[in-house]
Amino acid sequence: MFLSKNRPTHMPGAGNKPSTRKAALFVGVLAFTFTGSVFAQVGGSAVVFLKIEPDSRAAGMGNAGVALADNASAMFWNPAGLAFQKGTEASITHSNWLPAFGADLFYEYLVAKHHVPGWGTFGAHITYLFLGEHEGRDAQNNPTGTFKSYDMALGASYGFKVSERFGLGTSLRFIYSNLAPGQVVGSQETKAGVSTAFDLAGLYRSRRFGLGSMHGIFSVGFNLANMGPKIQYSDNAQADPIPTNLRFGYAFKLEFDEYNSITWVMDFNKDLIHYSSTDSTRREADPFYKAIFSSWGPIKVQRNALNEDEPDFESLSVLNQLTIGTGLEYWYNNQLALRGGYFYENPNNGNRKFLTLGAGVRVNIIGVDFSYIYALEENSPLANTMRFSLLVDFAR
Repeated sequence: MFLSKNRPTHMPGAGNKPSTRKAALFVGVLAFTFTGSVFAQVGGSAVVFLKIEPDSRAAGMGNAGVALADNASAMFWNPAGLAFQKGTEASITHSNWLPAFGADLFYEYLVAKHHVPGWGTFGAHITYLFLGEHEGRDAQNNPTGTFKSYDMALGASYGFKVSERFGLGTSLRFIYSNLAPGQVVGSQETKAGVSTAFDLAGLYRSRRFGLGSMHGIFSVGFNLANMGPKIQYSDNAQADPIPTNLRFGYAFKLEFDEYNSITWVMDFNKDLIHYSSTDSTRREADPFYKAIFSSWGPIKVQRNALNEDEPDFESLSVLNQLTIGTGLEYWYNNQLALRGGYFYENPNNGNRKFLTLGAGVRVNIIGVDFSYIYALEENSPLANTMRFSLLVDFAR
């Protein structure tokens, strides 16, 4: 894992002075380095829990779902997918997060959607990441009591059809990041960070078309997610951007007969974060409305070099800044599903590479999904991560 040399050194509860509290530093490292993704030379962001893929179904297909988006978890992948959904559904996902660290972290995602004829489909979601209980220390390393660290987001979504085959969607969310509350670092007292964010998304879904004795459906979608103001954890002027990103991709479903079908999905994801120089020694993150344009260019990244004679930095093209997720899903009689996938990130841009496996069962109105990550890189914090999702489809 590699961080940017331009990455802000400020972390909640952790300053640049020797008096930084060990517990708060631990929380900052967890929150910014390991939670869901690693940001390269474009610079770091806060509250990266917003990028954790929530539902076990898409997570079992290489973390790809922007063009699938056909259940309540579309609120994360692509809220425009709500436009094509009817009925009422609720789902909850649980995961013991980063089990390789044995730190008792866990992730919860609760989501529900309801269709209103003539208006579209509305939804709400709650995301919660628990980062553990820690002991605070003062500058003399004396204990100051314990505190709990967590990130949370509350949101609402809406999707509607512009035409029979094209839908638009949006999500709004309130973000509350309580990493190291009430700790004094330098002369600043840390506090919970608060921000807001919104998404803009679109989805095209073709008609069912014939392919010999089979039938197919093709979809393509995008989601411009987590656009919003920066977040700060103290009263000083330092603030970190939230993880604005663009996800786009396609899905192709092939129906062999009335019982058997297979769907191929592929997602591309680009972080839209950019740091500009304010003087010869300081760089500052662009506001989101500027970064969605300024982040499209080559960046300098720290090399994942084994040879000490190799240069420390190299230029990374826009294409190499993309993460790629792809996977397959097989359904039998819409009751039993098997899934597999692959996720890739450039070695100099985070170096996440893993296979995913998953399965699902639908019985009456109840559904259960499971996914598992098999990491391909050594010492990956995501290794052996499992997700479990329970859903209730009241329309069945």
